[in-house]
Amino acid sequence: MLIAPSMLSSDFSKLGEETARMERAGADWIHLDVMDAHFVPNLTFGAPIVGAIRPYTKLPFDVHLMISEPLRYVDDFLKAGADIISFHLEAESSVHETIRAIRAGGAKPAVALKPKTPVEAVLPFLDDLDMVLVMTVEPGFGGQSFMAPMMDKVRTLKAHGAFVEVDGGINPQTAVAAKEAGVDVCVAGTSVFHAPDAAKAIATLREGKGVVL
Repeated sequence: MLIAPSMLSSDFSKLGEETARMERAGADWIHLDVMDAHFVPNLTFGAPIVGAIRPYTKLPFDVHLMISEPLRYVDDFLKAGADIISFHLEAESSVHETIRAIRAGGAKPAVALKPKTPVEAVLPFLDDLDMVLVMTVEPGFGGQSFMAPMMDKVRTLKAHGAFVEVDGGINPQTAVAAKEAGVDVCVAGTSVFHAPDAAKAIATLREGKGVVL
């Protein structure tokens, strides 16, 4: 599995340094949670912050837009250096138009699903997507508990040939369930940023064996 540390759990006063630290620790991607305090009940950062930390790493920027109108802001995040842009199926923008805008800008489009959204809702779009992000917590805040039933969504998506990312409550134990279900990318926040050794934490998650190396 690939591991994408979520900057939501980083020290916001040192975002650039924290990004570089994750690269040194062996991260595969950098996950950036963008929240608008409307689509979800929290506010994080926007495209200017993403652009400001872009020079600190060459790793792919995996930008998760938890916002009501993703299509309106796609260009901003493309200019800021996003490599993958996930937006929510439940958002207000046209799914097809948002996918087209992301791909036209040179990034990889992905759709995210809230826990209560049935997996069937995304199946018609799979041919146009590079990834599906299955939320394993309710989007909006870090540090929540992993929802194991979401692995059924993962298995369905893998049966349809999708590349799947999961986000929420990932730790050495839940990473086992993710790997068994066929997850391709795990987003991890607290379990990496708050670990005594981020490199060991990332390696443990990648192995998906539930043990600390």
